[in-house]
Amino acid sequence: MLYDPLYYPYPSRRNVVFASKGMVATSQSLAAQAGLAMLKKGGNAVDAAVATAACLTVVEPPMNGIGGDAFALVWMKDQLYGLNASGPAPASLTADQVIKLGFKEMPQTGWLPVTVPGAPAAWTALIERFGNLTLEQVMEPAIEYAETGYPVSIVSSLIWDSSFQQYNSLKGTEYHAWFTTFAPEGRAPRAGEKWRSPAQARTLQQIAETKAKAFYEGKLAGQIVSFAKQCGGYLREEDLANFRPDWVEPIKVDYRGYDVWEIPPNGHGLVTLMALNILKGFDFDPESKEAAETYHKQFEAIKLAYADGLAYIADRQYMTTSVSDLLSEAYAAERRNLIGKEALLPAPGSPPDGGTVYLATADEDGNMVSFIQSNYKGFGSGIVVPDTGIALHNRGVGFSLDSRHPNCLAPGKKPYHTIIPGFLTKQGKAVGPFGVMGAFVQPQGHLQMIMNTVDFHLNPQAALDAPRWQWIQEKTIQVEPQFPEAVAETLARRGHVIERTVGNTTMGRGQIIWRDEAGVLAGGTEPRTDGAVAAW
Repeated sequence: MLYDPLYYPYPSRRNVVFASKGMVATSQSLAAQAGLAMLKKGGNAVDAAVATAACLTVVEPPMNGIGGDAFALVWMKDQLYGLNASGPAPASLTADQVIKLGFKEMPQTGWLPVTVPGAPAAWTALIERFGNLTLEQVMEPAIEYAETGYPVSIVSSLIWDSSFQQYNSLKGTEYHAWFTTFAPEGRAPRAGEKWRSPAQARTLQQIAETKAKAFYEGKLAGQIVSFAKQCGGYLREEDLANFRPDWVEPIKVDYRGYDVWEIPPNGHGLVTLMALNILKGFDFDPESKEAAETYHKQFEAIKLAYADGLAYIADRQYMTTSVSDLLSEAYAAERRNLIGKEALLPAPGSPPDGGTVYLATADEDGNMVSFIQSNYKGFGSGIVVPDTGIALHNRGVGFSLDSRHPNCLAPGKKPYHTIIPGFLTKQGKAVGPFGVMGAFVQPQGHLQMIMNTVDFHLNPQAALDAPRWQWIQEKTIQVEPQFPEAVAETLARRGHVIERTVGNTTMGRGQIIWRDEAGVLAGGTEPRTDGAVAAW
C-alpha cells in the first residue's frame, strides 16, 4: 500500500472524549495507553502519570528523556501539591568559566548547559508519596517498548530528523553516542518505522528496581560522571547524590471566579498569572474571541508579563522581587494602564516591594495530575551517555551570564525554567489539569487555553484547536496559517509585526482534562502533534 504519512491535504476534526473511570491525555498514543493500563490495574492518577511519563522518554525521545527535568501539580484527596524536579548547575561551574571559554551566552550543546537531571527523581517521589503501585510496575510499559521497539509516530519523526540535521554539524567524541543511539542507520527513523533501544531498557530497569538510586548514587551515576570527566564535563558524583526534588506550594490568581494554578519560580508559570491578572480588568464576551481588540489586549498583556518574567524570574532564593509583589492587584492595574490602541515595546516595570512533553491524568476517585518533562531543545545537549540511552538535557541554556541578573549562572543554582504544568479549580474543587509544551510559548499557550475556556466558553478540544499565536520579541507576533487574515491586517495597522508560520510545530502541544460536577471527565488533545486521549 502506497501513501505518504506526512501528507494531509484535508482538514479534520477531533471530538471531545468523555469518560468517568479514568483518562490520560498526552502527545503520543502508546504512552497514553500505558497510563490507562495502570488505572485498569488499580493504580491512581499518579501511577498513570508516571507510567505515561516514563513511556514518553522512549516513544518521544526528540521531546524528552531520562536525562531531563520534570514538574507536576497533583490534586490528591481535594488538595493541590506541587513538585519541582528541576536540577541545579554543577557545583564546579561558574559564569566566569563559561565567559573565559569565549561564550557571551550559554551554548546550546555540549557539557556546559548540562544541569542535574530531575525526571527519574520526580517519578520516584510521586510514586512514593501518592502511588498505589510500585515504580517497577508503572515503568513496565516503557521498558518493554525500549526493549522490543515501536513504530515511530509522525511529529516525532519530523522533530527527530530536525535534530539529526542539527547534530550532524557537531564535532567531538562526546557526540558520537547520540548517533549510535538515536540514528543507528545513519539517519533519523522515519514515520512508521520501528525503533528500539535495549540500552535505554536496561537503564529504565535499573531506575525502576532501585527507585532511581542507581541514577543518582549507583552504577548509572558512575557512568554519567565517568563520561563527563572523559569529555571535560562538569557533573560530579556529589552533584547527582545531593539532588532532591522539592515539594512546593503552588501559586495562583483568581481569574473570573476560577483559580489558575502554576508552579512557582524557577519556572515561568508566573508569566501566565501576571498576564491573566492584567487581562481580568477587561471585559471579554464569548462573541469577541476573533476580534482584533481581543487579540491586541492579549498580545500586550503577555508582552508586559514576559518583560517582568525575563527580568525577575530565577531560582527563587536568588529573586530580588517577590512573587506576591508581581501578582499584586495594584501592580496588575499599573501594567494594565500601559495598554493603549497601538502595539508597545515591552519593558519590565518596578513592582512595589513587598522539543518537552506534557500529560494530564485523572482517576475515578477525583485525583488528577498535571505533569511535564523535557530535555529542552529537542534531544537536549547532544550528549548521550554511552550504553545507557540517557540523553542529557541542556537546561543550563536558561541561565544568564550577566552577573547583575538574578538568573546569572552560579554553582548549585537552578536556571530559569520554561516547562510549566497548569491546574484549574473553582470554589475549592478541581476542574482539572491543562498544559502546553514548547519552550517560551508555554505561558502564552496557558493564557490562550484559559481564556478559550473561561471567557469564550470553548470545549476542551476546541480550546486546543483554536488558531494559536505567540509573541516572539519587541512587536513581533507569530500566528498560525489559519489565523484570520482580516484580523491580522487590523493588528498590523496597530503596529504589531505579524508573521505567519509554516506549519504549526512551533506553537506548542497541549492537553486538557476537565471534570464536571457529576464526575464526568472531558478530554481534549493537541491536533498539532500525535496526541491521544485514552479513556476508561
